Amino acid sequence: MEIVLINTKSKNSGIFSLLDLDNIHETLKRFSSIKEPYEVKIFAVNESISSHQLSKLKNHFDKINICSLCLYSNNRDTVLSGRSLKIDSAFIKDQEIKNKLLLYNPKKKDDILHKGTVRSGERISSNGNLCIIGDVNPGAIVSAKKNIYVWGKLLGIAFAGKSGNKNASISSLYLNPLQLRIADVIAIGPKDKPKNCYPEIAVIDKQTIIIKPHIIEIKN
Repeated sequence: MEIVLINTKSKNSGIFSLLDLDNIHETLKRFSSIKEPYEVKIFAVNESISSHQLSKLKNHFDKINICSLCLYSNNRDTVLSGRSLKIDSAFIKDQEIKNKLLLYNPKKKDDILHKGTVRSGERISSNGNLCIIGDVNPGAIVSAKKNIYVWGKLLGIAFAGKSGNKNASISSLYLNPLQLRIADVIAIGPKDKPKNCYPEIAVIDKQTIIIKPHIIEIKN
């Protein structure tokens, strides 16, 4: 179980792993003297947590100033336990949980591998490279400080080189996005669907985004 505490005023966050509920009191001591309220987010991957365990955990949080408590899990029993205690609980896939945790753990903000379709309304961001094995649907937004690789159809919005890296690129097996952006250069996706059966890559050439065949050189 991973627990994230977010200071609502400073937006600073702390994250810690909880293996033993009996030791949480010592962990939370350093937060009890802070006056600003906290948002608490509980992430449980492949863990079945009873309502009794969650109630015990919730009692510990009641001793510090919290304004909201949310639970994310890929275990339906855990989600039901949370809802029985009127905790804002959501069932999401384990990969989505890992992506959410990356937002709060700067030590792990690096390359991201996402397996599955990125649906309309969803966003995935990486502080390194972003590799997606699946499609990026219209209405979805994917971004990365470095390169974006889509092993599937790229139909949404992609933004590579967020840190200003003009050498970044966006590649896909089927490149037909609504919009592409690399660093500060923006391009609207082509009106016509790709007619080719090979991967393509978008790069900056003379301050313009161009799309060309993605040729991978294999060195002996």
